[in-house]
Amino acid sequence: MLAILNILCLAERAVRFLSSAKEEKRLGERLRELRKVHGYTQDYVASFLGVIRQTYSHYETGRCMPPTQALYKLAGLYRISVEDLLHIAADPDSSYEPPEKTGTSDSLAAYLDFYSAPENRDKYRYLSDREKQLLYFFSTADESNRRDIIDYAEFKANKGKHR
Repeated sequence: MLAILNILCLAERAVRFLSSAKEEKRLGERLRELRKVHGYTQDYVASFLGVIRQTYSHYETGRCMPPTQALYKLAGLYRISVEDLLHIAADPDSSYEPPEKTGTSDSLAAYLDFYSAPENRDKYRYLSDREKQLLYFFSTADESNRRDIIDYAEFKANKGKHR
C-alpha cells in the first residue's frame, strides 16, 4: 500500500512539473508575440528589465520563468495587467488581441528608452514619476520651449503665493 502511495505521489509531482513547464513555455510564446507586436527587440526589453539579452531570451523560450518584478515591468511595458499577462499565457485559446502600436506607444517607448539608458538610470532613480516626466519632456523640447516651460512653472509656483 505504501509503495502505491509513493508511486501516486511521484506521478502527481511529474504532472505538476510538466504542467508548470508547459505554462512557462506558453508565457514565453506570449512574451515573444507581445514584443514583436510592439516592435521591440530582445535587447530593448532586456535593457528595460535590467537583465542581459540571454536572460530575456530564456524567458521567451520557456527555459526559465521571469521573476515577479519582471512580470510587473513587462505588464507595464505592454500596458496590460499582470493578471492579463498571466491569463493570456495560461489560456492559449483566449481571444486576446494585442493593442496596435500608436503614436502614444512610440512616445512611451521613447520615454522608457530615455530612463532605461544606463547614463540616466542612476541619475534619475530617486525622482517621482511626475518629476521624471517633466524632465523628459523638458529635455526633448527646443530652447524656446524650455524657456516657456520654466516661465510657466515659475508663474504657477508664484500664483499660489500671491493670494
